[in-house]
Amino acid sequence: MSGPESRKERKVVTCLFADLVGFTARAESLDPEDVEAILRPYHERLRSELERYGGTVEKFIGDAVMALFGAPTAHEDDPERAVRAALAIRDWARDDGELEVRVGVTTGEALVVLGARPEAGEGMAAGDVVNTASRLQAAAPTNGILVDATTYRATERAIEYRDAEAVAAKGKSDPVPVWEPLEARARFGADVAETQTPLVGRDHEREQLASALERAKNERSVQLVTLVGVPGIGKSRLVGELFQVVSESPELVTWRQGRSLPYGDGVTYWALGEMVKNQVGILETETAEQAREKLHAEVVRLFGDESEARSVESKLGLLIGLDTGPEEPEDKRAERFYAWRRFFEELADQRPAVLVFEDLHWADDDLLDFVDHLVDWAVDVPLLCVCTARPELLERRPAWGGGKPNASTISLS
Repeated sequence: MSGPESRKERKVVTCLFADLVGFTARAESLDPEDVEAILRPYHERLRSELERYGGTVEKFIGDAVMALFGAPTAHEDDPERAVRAALAIRDWARDDGELEVRVGVTTGEALVVLGARPEAGEGMAAGDVVNTASRLQAAAPTNGILVDATTYRATERAIEYRDAEAVAAKGKSDPVPVWEPLEARARFGADVAETQTPLVGRDHEREQLASALERAKNERSVQLVTLVGVPGIGKSRLVGELFQVVSESPELVTWRQGRSLPYGDGVTYWALGEMVKNQVGILETETAEQAREKLHAEVVRLFGDESEARSVESKLGLLIGLDTGPEEPEDKRAERFYAWRRFFEELADQRPAVLVFEDLHWADDDLLDFVDHLVDWAVDVPLLCVCTARPELLERRPAWGGGKPNASTISLS
């Protein structure tokens, strides 16, 4: 219970419920100490995954957990964070083999207790969104997840779903429409927002992007264009317009796209790693050995020099999380930057390339430094780098792109 002085506020939150399958019946025949020994690492792992994506654990109830995304701290992508956390929990349970889970995720308005201390047993939120998440969890398939319509609409570009049968939930007059998330999408060219309606009032900006691409192709040079604006102003739509131009052009262009994440471990070069994985054709379901084979084949295809190919392959392996050789110290950054740049130079040398760095305001300084390095040092290749960012990027890097004859910033308002 929260204290008598606690203030309450209506907030939009995403609620996640997860529960072990069949554990209650199993626990009846176990000693309480054995039950606690099983649940402790389970609770620790769930808390770790939920907090990794920015969630807050409100409570554990035996083998069940309730977590909130959007309270006490709100992010614009709380539904996506929650679904990614649910997928991580599901994957862990599948890999573990000993435990099975069901997860429900809903998004909606809740009455949130400001200043609540969940670690002290104080409740954080109440409302239909909480109750519905619990109902969806109970209806989810074994090692599966169900989300409601609001969560689905907020995440369908970032998460791959399949339709599921509506859930007849207690307390609801009509069945609740639900979807089952399968896996997180890597944000590549095929994931660009479809242009369904004409883009009005952005002809000048659209022409600037198209002209930058033409300069890159005609001059065989690197061009950098940064789209800066507040959320919802149309940065992604402009990128989508450029993708349409590329798609309709008779000249083949390589399009690679990656997104910087605001949360998670090992995300320093996440956007860059997405681009490399997509170019190499690495799937999330493949083993490390299969990924290594694909990486080797692609590097051999691009590079004629065997010695350089080995070096580039090793540095790319580090980028995408493959152990392709002896571990390198952190002070080898310059060598990694050189190898990664050479990969993209060879890629663009075969045919013009567009690299889209999404949400660069969330990028670590190391990734910003690499983009700078790429734009400054890549030579004699038709390469367009498009970055999207909020104004916070220019607060961190006031001179971003400044002084470069091949760089421009488009401020959207």
